[in-house]
Amino acid sequence: MRGPTIRYHASRRLPIAAFAFALALSAALWGATMASTPSTGPVPHTAGTLGVPSVQGMARVLDGDTIEIAATRIRLEGIDAPEGGQTCARAGGGTWRCGQAASVELQRLIGRASVRCESRGSDRYGRMLGICFVGATDINAEMVRRGFAWAFVKYSRAYVAEEAEARTRGLGIWQAPTMTAWDHRAGRWEAAGNTAAPAGNCLIKGNITSSGRIYHMPWSPWYDKVRIEPEKGERWFCSESEATEAGWRPVRVN
Repeated sequence: MRGPTIRYHASRRLPIAAFAFALALSAALWGATMASTPSTGPVPHTAGTLGVPSVQGMARVLDGDTIEIAATRIRLEGIDAPEGGQTCARAGGGTWRCGQAASVELQRLIGRASVRCESRGSDRYGRMLGICFVGATDINAEMVRRGFAWAFVKYSRAYVAEEAEARTRGLGIWQAPTMTAWDHRAGRWEAAGNTAAPAGNCLIKGNITSSGRIYHMPWSPWYDKVRIEPEKGERWFCSESEATEAGWRPVRVN
């Protein structure tokens, strides 16, 4: 009697074990499927690589090294593009509108794609300093590599290799000796300071247009043409932060 009894219990354990194994396998397969299926909802981007804060969305190009995503203004970290009204020397003589070209190139790099920017802190104007990407492409690096920006070595040496490549190939700003963006800004500040600005050292022009309240830095392409009319609510600002806090926004170059 013991032999059949043993066989009877063994035969009952086998289906139970098989059922448990099948159940575990189904759960594992369901979990793997869920992990590999992309979410159909919006994905928040509050953190970048290794927990670095980031923002993501459709970008608005302000100039060759500044963009806006929603309400966040972002200065591309580690690079310095020609200013909007700046011209650069052309190979063989003459000049070209390198500031305007840099803005156009940044817009071309971004296209209609979503941009993700990892924060590296903020600058003295309250702008986020960001390393920005379209997909896997570092657009900061591309601007330097294509000859539309300098490596801003005063603050970062992240893109010196890209600058060396552009210089060797004579691309963009490297096609002929030309003034850097930071020297151009210094010269424009000095020139603006020598004018009879009624607000002393407050040289930023707050202009009201059909597009809203816009401020112009001394190197804006339209700075010399803008006339401030206080009776219309226009005014001078001493700093960019003062202008933005008062409700003005930077002029777009492109």
